[in-house]
Parts: sequence; structure tokens; C-alpha cells
Amino acid sequence: MARDKNIGPMVLLLVFGSILLGINPSTAKICPQYCTDQAGYMTCPSSGNTQLSPSCNCCLAPAGCTLYRADGTSICTGT
Repeated sequence: MARDKNIGPMVLLLVFGSILLGINPSTAKICPQYCTDQAGYMTCPSSGNTQLSPSCNCCLAPAGCTLYRADGTSICTGT
């Protein structure tokens, strides 16, 4: 129960702290915490057509890298 009572003040502290530090919370990238089982491999601009181990999901893929299914169809490109 004590943990529930402290959540509100902790969130306010985080928001006000980020404002004071000049961090814009609206530009923060929020990624889901799950891994897709569809990804077979990934390619990135820096490595050309080399098939790399895929990231956990599209949000966690480096910018410009594309996740593919094992059959070669594209799933998404990281931003």
C-alpha cells in the first residue's frame, strides 16, 4: 500500500525535474516491452544487405534498420 501512495509524488517529481532540466517529455520515445516472434532477420543501412540478428521489436530497432520475416517480407523500419 505504501508504494501506491508514493506513485503520484514520484510522477510529479519526474515531470517537474524534466522541465527544469530542459527535457521535453513530449518527444520521448516510448517502446513496448515485448519481443515479436515474427522477425527472422534485420538489415541496416550501415551493413548493406547483410542479414543481422533482429531487434526485439520495431520500436527498438536502430533508425533506418528494417525487420523482416524469415520469408523475406518486411515487417517495419526503425525510426
